[in-house]
Amino acid sequence: MSAKHSEYNGLISSGSPSIPPNSFSVDRFRPPARRGPVVSCGLRVNASSRARSFLNEFNRFVRSHCERPPIGFASDGPKKVLILMSDTGGGHRASAEAIKAAFSEEFGDAYQVFVTDLWTDHTPWPFNQLPRSYNFLVKHGPLWKMTYYGSAPRLVHQPHFAATSTFIARFHKLVTRCYCPSTEVAKRASKAGLKPSQIKVYGLPVRPTFVKSIRPKVELKRELGMDDDLPAVLLMGGGEGMGPIEATARALGNALYDDNLGEPIGQILIICGRNKKLANRLLAIDWKIPVQVKGFVTKMEECMGACDCIITKAGPGTIAEAMIRGLPIILNGFIAGQEVGNVPYVVENGCGKFSKAPKEIANIVAQWFGPKSDELRIMSQNALKLARPDAVFKIVHDLHELVRQRSGLVPQYSCVT
Repeated sequence: MSAKHSEYNGLISSGSPSIPPNSFSVDRFRPPARRGPVVSCGLRVNASSRARSFLNEFNRFVRSHCERPPIGFASDGPKKVLILMSDTGGGHRASAEAIKAAFSEEFGDAYQVFVTDLWTDHTPWPFNQLPRSYNFLVKHGPLWKMTYYGSAPRLVHQPHFAATSTFIARFHKLVTRCYCPSTEVAKRASKAGLKPSQIKVYGLPVRPTFVKSIRPKVELKRELGMDDDLPAVLLMGGGEGMGPIEATARALGNALYDDNLGEPIGQILIICGRNKKLANRLLAIDWKIPVQVKGFVTKMEECMGACDCIITKAGPGTIAEAMIRGLPIILNGFIAGQEVGNVPYVVENGCGKFSKAPKEIANIVAQWFGPKSDELRIMSQNALKLARPDAVFKIVHDLHELVRQRSGLVPQYSCVT
């Protein structure tokens, strides 16, 4: 908390003590007897001393005049948490809502959590249109790639400085905490100048429902209208149903049907998100294998729990959720720039593969559901090793501890008028 003395004096009612200024000067309206220069001196104390002095005076004022402490300091009411994000893709809001849900689940009404879209709600036109433009650009990959890389500087001049990380602008040295989803990101944060006490490697916050145990796979399949016995692949393209979903689904429909036996060897669960046109086209196809087409779903943990592998773009939230469920991942695309690094993370850790070709993707799944079932099992184990299901709870408990430590800044009062 910081304040100017003038503001503090205005806060106090008439007759209340005021804080003496932190500076003094020789009165220039009464010149000294001997002619000479007017002297002006200032006593400057550091910010912490000024804050401490202000708090001491404020505490004395509260003890003398307040029946209960003012809201926002030592109040018994719920503490407020503000999460600033932007709806550029569904992952940002999903993580924010996950933190909000975890606060509610762990601490009940002790916290009020507000999720705010900083760009849309608090910037003027045309900046408040940027999230909408983002969704358009990512649906048109070449245009987004041209915008992302075309605006990058061709030459960067750094005189008298050693080489620094290209990610340095993504970390701020003055933050109290920097929650990193992996050790790789933590290393970048450290390289950017953050201290070990600022860095916590907890994982990516996902919905608390992913932490809870789910019902048996057979039960989930029946509820979703799927075949009880056939292995299943989950095909999705985020909340907007982006990517080559239809082409991949058609390729899977052929690859997962055994012409010699005249029967399917697998089934597909397709999540189209808000893309109703895509859902209608898929529903109109005469499939040779069991296929379930869903729109926007809110219980993704159950959809993943009913399947044996997943095909998706390289969104970090979906990857984290798939790892918690132990699903081998086939990445079929990524957004230029921010999602590029997710591909080698999945592939090099042995929990998935990458391909943009629908036929190649379909053949990988057919092999997993057939002669290469051992590879599917090993990748599932690797995914579980990387999973951090309790990340969101570790984050909110760490935040709660930070709030608790700082609650002693202004003492609890029980005073009367």
